Amino acid sequence: MTNKNLGLVLEGGATRGVFTAGVLDYIMEQGFYEFPYVAGVSAGACNAVDYVSRQIGRTRDCTIHKDKSQGFISLKTAIKKKSLFDMDMLFDRYPNELYPFDYDTYFQSEVQCELVVTNCITGCAEYLGERSNRERLMKICRASSSIPLASPMVKIDGMPYLDGGLADSIPIIRSLKTGHTKNVIVLTRNKGYRKKAPKKSRALYQTAYRDYPNLVKTILNRYHVYNKTLSYIEKWEREGKVFVIRPEVPEVSRTEQDYDALMAFYQHGYDSMEDKFEAMLEFLGR
Repeated sequence: MTNKNLGLVLEGGATRGVFTAGVLDYIMEQGFYEFPYVAGVSAGACNAVDYVSRQIGRTRDCTIHKDKSQGFISLKTAIKKKSLFDMDMLFDRYPNELYPFDYDTYFQSEVQCELVVTNCITGCAEYLGERSNRERLMKICRASSSIPLASPMVKIDGMPYLDGGLADSIPIIRSLKTGHTKNVIVLTRNKGYRKKAPKKSRALYQTAYRDYPNLVKTILNRYHVYNKTLSYIEKWEREGKVFVIRPEVPEVSRTEQDYDALMAFYQHGYDSMEDKFEAMLEFLGR
């Protein structure tokens, strides 16, 4: 890692993250580990840690299943654990039993890996890292992926957190502020996508999080911050200041469970990176 100003920024999107998994698997297969800084949100956080631990195919295998008994989305889980996703499966059984996470390689890496979470008290984004504690690392990943209303808050060091995407869905500004001026950004939405202001869901958020007024403000303003960030990214992309890779086929939903649909979206990410790998290297000055 000779160039310290390189950054890799990974958007979330739940199961849409298989696109990012395809992108990163191709990059890893080429032996390219030259990003000194990686920032990931939600599903992007899961992709980020698997890139730093150098585990080709792990995010794909954790997300795409033929055997539904190893899946992480079910009505039974939603009723029993009050969570749309089985977070215990994702951040306990997967890394520690079913799809072992290489903690040793991760902790020994020189890469600065920041995972975005939203502080429920302040409503602000925080950029957390962990260099030695296995349980805390997975708690951060879990918090970053905890969708409001669909997942309970996660406490880290006594503070409640939710999905990092609420406060900072695409942490490009964070990457720039930390000195990383040459950024590759992996998005999981098609070009031109914009979020809409919440309407029917406003009352749900206001009721569910009435004890967290700053969080409610952040949630209701998320669409504006997200759309503004995308406008910056598209401008910088036109100016050649960032390298963006995004889906060019219709996206899967964030709760997609169909094996073939997910595999196709993963393959699209892989193929897209294969097509653009040389262009990315040129952008990075490699």
